[in-house]
Amino acid sequence: MKKLFSFLLVGIIGGLVALGVYNLIEKPNTTVSTELNNNQRAMAFASLRNSSTGTYADFVQAAELSTPSVVYIKTTIEPHQANNGRQNDNSPFPDFYDFFGEHGFKFDIPQGPRGASGSGVIITADGYIATNNHVVQDADKIEVTLNDKRTYVADLVGTDPTTDLALLKINENNLPFMPTGNSDSMKVGEWVIAVGNPMNLSSTVTAGIISAKGRSLNLLRTNNNQYAIENFIQTDAAINPGNSGGALVNTKGELIGINTAIASQTGSFIGYGFAIPINLAKKVLDDIKQFGGVQRGILGVSIQDITSELAEQEHIKGLKGVYVHDVVDNSAAKKAGMKAGDIILKINGKEVNSSSSLQEEVGKYRPGDKVELLINRAGETKTLTATLLNKDGNSKPQVYEPTNQNEAFGLVLENISKSDLSKLNLNNGVRVAEVKKGPFAGKISKGFIITSIDKQKVFSAGNALSILQNKQGGVLIEGKNTKGDTEVVGVLIE
Repeated sequence: MKKLFSFLLVGIIGGLVALGVYNLIEKPNTTVSTELNNNQRAMAFASLRNSSTGTYADFVQAAELSTPSVVYIKTTIEPHQANNGRQNDNSPFPDFYDFFGEHGFKFDIPQGPRGASGSGVIITADGYIATNNHVVQDADKIEVTLNDKRTYVADLVGTDPTTDLALLKINENNLPFMPTGNSDSMKVGEWVIAVGNPMNLSSTVTAGIISAKGRSLNLLRTNNNQYAIENFIQTDAAINPGNSGGALVNTKGELIGINTAIASQTGSFIGYGFAIPINLAKKVLDDIKQFGGVQRGILGVSIQDITSELAEQEHIKGLKGVYVHDVVDNSAAKKAGMKAGDIILKINGKEVNSSSSLQEEVGKYRPGDKVELLINRAGETKTLTATLLNKDGNSKPQVYEPTNQNEAFGLVLENISKSDLSKLNLNNGVRVAEVKKGPFAGKISKGFIITSIDKQKVFSAGNALSILQNKQGGVLIEGKNTKGDTEVVGVLIE
């Protein structure tokens, strides 16, 4: 009995020892398994997961909010415009393409009407639309098609070649306009979507990130365009010909840029697109709407970026800020006490570290606005206050003749919808809304449809009035009277 008990005790002890050894052997495997699970969870963190809500981010909401506000723009240029300023076989920008699909802003086919297309963004419910200047440049007719397929003839309110922006107006209300975001607060790496009509494919949405900010391409500084402002947002969202004038949108569905250019050897997307920051665009478009043209505040300095070479040459400590090479006499900067050799660090509290960012910041202000400049002068920081001037050297707003006025020589004109033109079997024309005292009184009646002026077709009220404003002497008006009969009227403008 004692022997049996001894055998059982030995067996139990042996089993316990074996179990302990097994656990010791298997413990590292449990640790490896735990680490593997942790690694798998860490791998998931690289997805588009929103850490605050626990949901996966997507672009559906941003796309749904923004696409109704993006329009398709089609322009027509009649033969009389063929040999214009676009013709430039020696373009200095071979790697950049406008979104007509033409290389170097070329426009060189002289026979027959010429068409082009692009995109635009509805920015107010009553029909104001933002786009690029190069989309509508020299156009006789600008046709806008909404996301719901309604089509309108648009009037050109005004343009600004220095920022490549243009403002259009269609006669409609309660339109789905896009709210604007803050382009200054956007950071490199943030997700964005580009919305437009590339390759005539309407309402196309592509996604990417902000690849860089403050890009200067020397794309607009042509033909002595010394006041051009280039401080583009760079994105890798796919942008192609036809996207020009379309929207760059943040994940909230807010407009943060107007798509403008692509860097490409082929003319199609290979990785980088560029957009005008909306904070700059808003100021330019507001100026055009309010004054008929841009009120550009000018500081009056010759500037350059601070490089290592310049810092060594001028004995500058650090590379922050923008170097003032020269100060223009009687300029805002000169009157504020700025000197050659100063380094501009901030404008109204906003840091500037490149010539392009300085130009953008100044471009947000009008003549007469005061700006506070933080500068570095020989190692000491100083604050200067400058009152910006316009290019003529004064601080008063410049007076522009609005390009969308609806009256010339007492003749008030209005656009006609595409459907109404079709009912009249017409492809183009504008309606006489009123005839006031002047050379047209008694010659043309209210409701007359003008189809051409001196054999030049007219497509919108703005187009027709711009033609009339340059006329003097005998003018031939062709169109249809209120009875629907074709009529030719001769008018003498003195």
